[in-house]
Amino acid sequence: MKIALCSSFVPFVNGGYRQIVEWLETTLLEAGHEVDRVYLPEHDDPERLFKQMAAFRFVDLSAADRIICFRPQSHLLRHPHKIVWFIHHLRTFYDLWDVDAYRGFPDDLKHQGIRDALRSADTAALQEARKVFTNSRVVGERLRRFNGIDSEVLYPPVLRPERFYTDGFNDEIVCICRIEHHKRQQLLVQALPFCRTPVRLRLCGTSSTPGHVAALRDMARLQGTADRLSVEDEWITEDRKQELFAECLASAYLPVDEDSYGYPTLEAAHSGKAVLTTSDAGGVLEFVTHELNGLVTEADPLQVAAAMDRLYEDRELAARLGEAATARIAELKIEWRTVLERLLA
Repeated sequence: MKIALCSSFVPFVNGGYRQIVEWLETTLLEAGHEVDRVYLPEHDDPERLFKQMAAFRFVDLSAADRIICFRPQSHLLRHPHKIVWFIHHLRTFYDLWDVDAYRGFPDDLKHQGIRDALRSADTAALQEARKVFTNSRVVGERLRRFNGIDSEVLYPPVLRPERFYTDGFNDEIVCICRIEHHKRQQLLVQALPFCRTPVRLRLCGTSSTPGHVAALRDMARLQGTADRLSVEDEWITEDRKQELFAECLASAYLPVDEDSYGYPTLEAAHSGKAVLTTSDAGGVLEFVTHELNGLVTEADPLQVAAAMDRLYEDRELAARLGEAATARIAELKIEWRTVLERLLA
């Protein structure tokens, strides 16, 4: 079958939104299909929004037997056999509209009109799809609430999960993801002064926010905890990622109302490591259950510190939670066989 994998991208910003496409491409090629990737750049600027949407609308993919669309606004593509694996809305115009810090432009009649037109266009384009999947229940609920679209949850696996392994439990909590305000690495740094144990923190990933990494380092220095913070502010290779997860005490992933469980959660689980998260982390909570396969706290430095100390002091607990996290993957049927069965049905 000839399959086009279609998505949008932010130039020079990598992340899970690219990996879901690239890993599916690899899996489809191994299954004997012909695959092409189709990317168009995307920016949330209201003034450019409809030009970008029109660009997707005019792309001709009639040579493909089916197309699979991921990141917005790729679902605006036209094709008689369009499948959507929806990973999030342009959230500024949806659930984050009332949050001034995220919206970044006035809540006036002009922008309300842009918002309403965008939502109408999204709904119409999604209704064209043969089938709509989402990467989490959280995203599925947003689709139903804002667009009246029913969907099926299809959890995205990691590529070749057998490459992850466990190699003991050192003194570090690792956080491996893009270093951004909404990923809340700052909450982990703020927790360090409240830790009673010598537990360490390692932050790994790139940042698109100028000065953010330097601000985290300065925060640790001013708190007197710089000696317990390590930062690798670069793209983390798969080999390095496997090593970090294998040796760490646990993984921390504390985003604000995340769209899905996030690849860091799954990669930690494949490595037999528990995940520390917060009660407002959105889709992460579809995977992590408190004291079953991870620890869930309020988004408060004192509570996060207490959880870090608990993992440091009780390595048997850390190991037990990690084993349960691995078992959770099978429980949710997070595997490529399931993905191909549903997307190609």
